[in-house]
Amino acid sequence: MRNRHLGFVAAAATLLAAAPLSAIYERWTWLIQCAVAVALIAGTATLARSLRAPLWAQLLGMAATLLLTLTVMFPSGDELLLLIPTPDTFSHFSAMTGFALEDMRSYGVPVPDRPGLQFITVLGVGAVAILVDLLTVSMRRPALAGLPMLAIYSVPVAVYTTSVPPLPFVIGAVGFLWLLAADNVDRVRRFGRRFTGDGRDVDVWEPSPLAAAGRRLAVVGVALAVLVPLAVPGMTSGLLANVGQGGSGPGGSGRAGGRVDLFAKLSGDLNQSSTTDLLKITTNDPNPFYLRFGVAEQITDQGFRSLAARGRSVSEGLEDPRRNQPDGVRYRQYEARVEVTEHFDMPMLPVYSTPISTDDVEGRWNYDTSRQMVWSTANNARSKNKKYGFSFVRADFSPAALRRAEIEDNAGPAQFVDTPKVEQVDTLVAQVTRGKSTQYDKVLAIHQYFSEVNGFRYSLVTETGTSGSAILDFLENKTGFCQQYAAAMAWMVRSAGYPARVAFGFTRGSQSGDDTWTLTNKNLHAWTEVYFGEDFGWVPFDATPAASVLGATRSAWAPDPDATDEVEATPGATTAPGADPTTNPNTPQDEGNDQADLGAGVGDTTPTATTWPLYTIASILVVLLLLAVPALRRRLLRRSRFRAASAPAAPAVAAASGGVTVEVDVASAGRAREDAHAAWAELLDTMVDFRVPIDPTETPRATADRLVTAGLVSGPATDSARLLGQAEERARYARQPLQGGRLSDSLRAVRRAIASQAGRRTRLTAAILPPSVLLRWRLAIVEASIRTVSVAGSIRELFARWSPRRLLPNRR
Repeated sequence: MRNRHLGFVAAAATLLAAAPLSAIYERWTWLIQCAVAVALIAGTATLARSLRAPLWAQLLGMAATLLLTLTVMFPSGDELLLLIPTPDTFSHFSAMTGFALEDMRSYGVPVPDRPGLQFITVLGVGAVAILVDLLTVSMRRPALAGLPMLAIYSVPVAVYTTSVPPLPFVIGAVGFLWLLAADNVDRVRRFGRRFTGDGRDVDVWEPSPLAAAGRRLAVVGVALAVLVPLAVPGMTSGLLANVGQGGSGPGGSGRAGGRVDLFAKLSGDLNQSSTTDLLKITTNDPNPFYLRFGVAEQITDQGFRSLAARGRSVSEGLEDPRRNQPDGVRYRQYEARVEVTEHFDMPMLPVYSTPISTDDVEGRWNYDTSRQMVWSTANNARSKNKKYGFSFVRADFSPAALRRAEIEDNAGPAQFVDTPKVEQVDTLVAQVTRGKSTQYDKVLAIHQYFSEVNGFRYSLVTETGTSGSAILDFLENKTGFCQQYAAAMAWMVRSAGYPARVAFGFTRGSQSGDDTWTLTNKNLHAWTEVYFGEDFGWVPFDATPAASVLGATRSAWAPDPDATDEVEATPGATTAPGADPTTNPNTPQDEGNDQADLGAGVGDTTPTATTWPLYTIASILVVLLLLAVPALRRRLLRRSRFRAASAPAAPAVAAASGGVTVEVDVASAGRAREDAHAAWAELLDTMVDFRVPIDPTETPRATADRLVTAGLVSGPATDSARLLGQAEERARYARQPLQGGRLSDSLRAVRRAIASQAGRRTRLTAAILPPSVLLRWRLAIVEASIRTVSVAGSIRELFARWSPRRLLPNRR
């Protein structure tokens, strides 16, 4: 009966520990499924223990119950009697796991009810329930059960982009404390009734003082774990604060070193004080367009996120879009060679749109045709220090052709069109596109809306608003940099009913040769891409003010709205995307740009090679300082004792004692006793430092004689040791202490003699980590702990006098 009760408490504690998973899911379906699985596992374990089954049989029974539960909840349709799993069932489970991994890359938190994610959730929580039951009931180690319960909490911590809500953590911690308390009560029951010192019996629910203290410490620990992080100031985020690559798909969240952070925050004061070379491009394209490495197409309340990349291996070849070339689109083929520096470490290879073949791209690299990105999920696949080449075709679109590419409203995949409902944005889009009849004209009107004429300006220092919506704040303040412009235009295009997304990459950089371009962290950039149907695909539009972006380019179909001598885009005219129709192509793009666009953001604005040594050196210095504290303490204490034992000699009278001639001055007896005690304390600490045993039952003279007879001191140091012993003995017991004598000289002689007999390791330890100091600190901690327990007991006694229990009648 007792084990049965504890088993159900373990099951309930497991469900409470799973509370942090509520921060991941939109609904509570997962909790119902996990509750059913955990309840069945607990029932099986209870039945097995009632039949006195061995431990291996209990484990086998719970595992079989979990398997049958998963089979019923997630059937493949090929089970026997709708219950018994078959080989096809396990293949189905494997596929469900693959679906779950894909969903992890596709969705940001909170996620909807997806079968794959629910499958691995029930599987994980069920496995934890089995471990908790075994550790708590069978092995009677409930404290160890906290490890698998903590594993559940680590899941939302790993996937959450900001911080995990504190309430689910509190619920999980309460479940763990309940488990410990239930085990404590069960152990008490095994010993029968308890009695106090006055003969009164104590109910089971009434805790012992030690158990009560443990529970109070546990509650205080949980409270501190929740409240302390809340007191640390953090960063808030809005829609435009998380434009980037989401989940665990290509790109991830590279915040360390020189990895591009696609989750770069778009609020706050962003500075860029140094320039870091990331790529070097050699291409025969005279005016290259933007180099791309990622896209973000899914809008959530937290911002734009990337869906899971799809595609096939680059080794299987790439498609050539020129097979279906529509009228008004001209393709030109070019070659490019890329050299990646060590500061760009990503599981993606930057390429121009649209690659048709690759060279020296070895390993598990895939190409997503719709996203036009080369990516990899292999652990060792990184772009850092990689050299590769590719052939690509660049499309030149004529405005007339794009006007003919009208697609129906809300066409395309839902993730490229849907947006959260914001009435003010919809009203603004209707005003901007009023009178426009084609998709291209509407998109171009939205693009031209982000101009200086309408009050927009480029700034690395963003402004906050009071609307509660990041998109409304940006459209009202009209101040920001590339990611905000790209996200805002994509939002407005979607509000007009057309698919749009945000692309990440580099501007064309600065030309360092006839056909060589250098791309730095200042060339990181984001822009908008709009879908114009299968014939035209995704067409780029850059709404960021071109004059403020290093290496920015414009095209005939998306000219610069702020150009002073804007070229009229006639229906039949085309302009290379690499050439700005409003500027001279031969003019260096980096002149006059004091502030460069942060683009997608770099996790560290300074090169990795210049920052990590500083942190490393600082960490080493801190460690050395901490290690030097005991040695410094020992040196200061020794200096003070030597100073006390170095009293200047006064007119003295010669005296002899035990064959040792000493000088007796006329100093006060009190000062002489203090000097002798200081010298003797230093001798004892010296013995502790050099591992010489100390017998507290010996007299000072006996200790000095033992040093001589043991051969630890010899020669002149023999008389010095006996002098120290005699001085301490006289200071303790004689009416007249031994005065004068400059005991510091004797201390130095004895210390040198003892050190000469010690080994090298002992001498090194005595110098760096003196055992005498460490021993004194340990004793101080023990004494402080005893005093704390005593004070806590006194306070408890005080409160116990006013306890409401005293008002209750005595219970039998």
